Amino acid sequence: MSWNRIAVALVIALLCAGTASAQGIPGSPAYVAGRLGWDAIREGRHQDAAAAFAKAVDAEPRDPSLHLGAGLAAFLLGQPTAARQSLERALTMAPALTQASLLLGDILYRGSDIAGALQVYEAALPYAPDDKTLATRVERLRRESAVHDAFFASRGAHFTVLFEGPADEGLAARAVDILEAAYWRVATALAIYPEDQITVVLYTQEQFRDITRSPQWAAAAYDGRIRIPVRGTAADSGELERVLVHEFTHALVQSVAPRGVPTWLHEGLAVAFEPDGEAWAAAQLAVTPDRLPLSRLTGSFAPLSATEARLAYAQSAGLVRAMLDRGGPLAVGALLQDVARGDPLQAAFERQYLMSFDAFVDGLAQ
Repeated sequence: MSWNRIAVALVIALLCAGTASAQGIPGSPAYVAGRLGWDAIREGRHQDAAAAFAKAVDAEPRDPSLHLGAGLAAFLLGQPTAARQSLERALTMAPALTQASLLLGDILYRGSDIAGALQVYEAALPYAPDDKTLATRVERLRRESAVHDAFFASRGAHFTVLFEGPADEGLAARAVDILEAAYWRVATALAIYPEDQITVVLYTQEQFRDITRSPQWAAAAYDGRIRIPVRGTAADSGELERVLVHEFTHALVQSVAPRGVPTWLHEGLAVAFEPDGEAWAAAQLAVTPDRLPLSRLTGSFAPLSATEARLAYAQSAGLVRAMLDRGGPLAVGALLQDVARGDPLQAAFERQYLMSFDAFVDGLAQ
């Protein structure tokens, strides 16, 4: 699980533990709607939560906790612009509302505004000097900023590629071209178009390991930014295209459904959209009868060995290929949007594919 996913999980856990429960006069329209909104968040009904908080804010626009709830619901629905606006209003009213600062900083970071995220965290720290989460984020973003301050930038319509020196300028320009082509191919297939500019950082191997703490077998990472250890790689390298398309697909999925998407679906889509990704997966599955249980493909692949990771990626791609064959990419995109609204994966799958997920998996096994 990436740093950002951990951060969001922590914020939601704090909120659902009651740190931002409904305030105001019990029985008032704002109080009742706010309670309904937090209940919906706890139960994963994100669309219902957004509707409840909109009603609550309309009844009592001066309650910062209601703006916090509205921001969280918008974020979970894959609406970062609306989420930022609600969270900024909450912090204008209550600068000490740490949960709003944590979530707003996370959203800014995901949107490639590292300076803005750091500013939000630093502004929150005096109100919560003992908060270890805030302190950790400030330390990490300061360290990352120190690395990136000397980097150059190559920009496209949807991407900014950061690189360390003139020797990598051609590589960065090639990366922008690959990513812009991938944006229209993958986004059009799934009918999902990310709102925010996406930042890509080209690192040395040492920089990449220091910043991401990724397993040794990892070829790249996505945690709100696409991070690739490719400095010195040839600009026409097929591996560069494979890795960039793979990580962009993660960014696209994350943009529509920040929570609730199992790792196998994330990684399966990323492999499926790679150049020759499906052929690679089929070849991996053909050389061994071994298979990991589906439960092992649901969580992070980081603890896996290199051999297990190759199998996990190949199996995930096989699952996604079967979904694409059955309903096409638009059905997968619609399923992701259902998950973003708060539907469990099984319910979203049944709605889009008119069969139970268990029956689908059993059919593949047979």
